[in-house]
Amino acid sequence: MTCQNIERVNARIAAACSRSNRSTDAIQLLAVSKTKPASLILSAIDCGQQHFGENYLQDALPKIELIGNLCSWHFIGAIQSNKTRLIAEHFDWVHTVSSIKVARRLHEQRPESRAPLKIFLQINIDSDPNKSGFDPSDLPEALRDLTSFDRLELQGLMTLPTERKTITEQQLPFRQLRQLQQAHCPDQTELSMGMSQDLEAAILEGATWVRIGTDIFGARNTL
Repeated sequence: MTCQNIERVNARIAAACSRSNRSTDAIQLLAVSKTKPASLILSAIDCGQQHFGENYLQDALPKIELIGNLCSWHFIGAIQSNKTRLIAEHFDWVHTVSSIKVARRLHEQRPESRAPLKIFLQINIDSDPNKSGFDPSDLPEALRDLTSFDRLELQGLMTLPTERKTITEQQLPFRQLRQLQQAHCPDQTELSMGMSQDLEAAILEGATWVRIGTDIFGARNTL
């Protein structure tokens, strides 16, 4: 079923790209494999999937050790300060850099033997007190601070907005993120936004990465 699910998601991406006059080559599918076994990830790799997102270190590290560099590993969960070393050592990308403190620790703990860690700054686009991320007004200062962290390579911005029902409503926070990127970091063109329920709205507003879990691997397992 994994290949069929990936094909269905890619068909949704293609339809959204057609609607927005964008090339499918502009969109990367990040398969969210949190709580799923290595066997399913290997099946997805056999189907051509190359990028996988993990939220929980204790779940991810054994899979990374087993599968290694057959794919690219993205950390997409909340980051605790005591976990930054393991994230810096084992992941290729981090989508959830939500503070300069976290960015500094990732920079300091990234092994010299590895390429700079590719990161997104997480933006709390709705200023939701229950969510992590930079307030939009703090983005210029954060970008200035990042210039001294040469073990990090900023790719762009990421957001996880409050859930909305209609596609028109869903587009609003994604549009705001794109406008922030264009205003403050136009050279860092990646936008990580959109999940199973709102990928169409995200692509319409310029997403370059969509993070899809359930529609590929099924309901999340309990750790």
